[in-house]
Amino acid sequence: MAAYDFVFDGLGLREWCDRDASPGPMSMADLLARGAGGQAEKSWMESLWELPFPSLDALNQACPAIARSRDLTRGLEQSFLNVRDPLRVVLDPITQPLSWALENALHVFTSTPWWIMLPLLLLLVWVASRSWTLMGFVGGALAFLLFVDHYTFAMQTMSIIFVCAFLCVLFGVPIGIAMSRSNTMQRLTIPVLDMLQTLPTFVYLIPLIFLFSVTEPKLYGIAIILYAIVPVIRLTDLGIRLVDKDVIEAAEAFGMTRHQKLVRVQIPLALPNIMAGVNQTIMMSLAMVVIASLVSAPGLGVLVLRGIRNLELGVGLMAGLGIVLLAIILDRVTKAALARVNAASSVPRH
Repeated sequence: MAAYDFVFDGLGLREWCDRDASPGPMSMADLLARGAGGQAEKSWMESLWELPFPSLDALNQACPAIARSRDLTRGLEQSFLNVRDPLRVVLDPITQPLSWALENALHVFTSTPWWIMLPLLLLLVWVASRSWTLMGFVGGALAFLLFVDHYTFAMQTMSIIFVCAFLCVLFGVPIGIAMSRSNTMQRLTIPVLDMLQTLPTFVYLIPLIFLFSVTEPKLYGIAIILYAIVPVIRLTDLGIRLVDKDVIEAAEAFGMTRHQKLVRVQIPLALPNIMAGVNQTIMMSLAMVVIASLVSAPGLGVLVLRGIRNLELGVGLMAGLGIVLLAIILDRVTKAALARVNAASSVPRH
């Protein structure tokens, strides 16, 4: 006897429940009970103590007409498969440039000789930080990766981060500006950002695997962008909203238009917050690149996955060390650039 038989019997729904009932496989508990010659009748206190929550499976035991939880998940999967082809017709042309950008960046970063790429990266570090110490650290870290033959994997990871972080900033900053200028836009966007920020990293890959081929770079590119775009949107919105109202009123008194106030006043004053968002976006891109190695993303994450899969401790540890070095490089360079922005914004202008 099922726990909730009394509910459907009391409501007179027994005939409806048993109309399409078909004998299914017997549960292990029922088999054990039958083998033991049945169970003794329980008291009402014991029955109440063991009463399960009225979940789909518990109600299905009493009324086979009610769907089970696995029927619900199967229905969700079938619904997604039904809309997959129309979605691909729409999404494939839109996302194809992302595949091209990732493929070209991978080609440029990996085919350029190290004696050209290394000075270019050091020049970029100098432009961002103006620090000889940081340049020396970056040069030493890259030389170490060259020495242990992990340079190509590191450049693959760097190229993916470069493309995805650039696109996060390209789309995230305008979205953050739109949120700061409209409370309605902010109320509509924040739940989406909350969902993207709290969703487990592996869950990002599940619908994308069904939509795109595993061999397409846009599969892991979209996952990285969705995961990493949140900080730059939030901090852009926050930075513009924190601009002093008196400064805005002074700009209005000088006759500035709304666009002029945004470009000449709000964005320059919000730049430290925006740069902090860029820093976090780059760090989250690096974290997601390692996870994306499960869906054919190249780079150091592949070596980490190989170390886990084949129990090769040395391979995994060395690849992990390379990821740590890249994280330190990216973090220090973006923080140095942020410090320069802060210093420039604090200098009084006459």
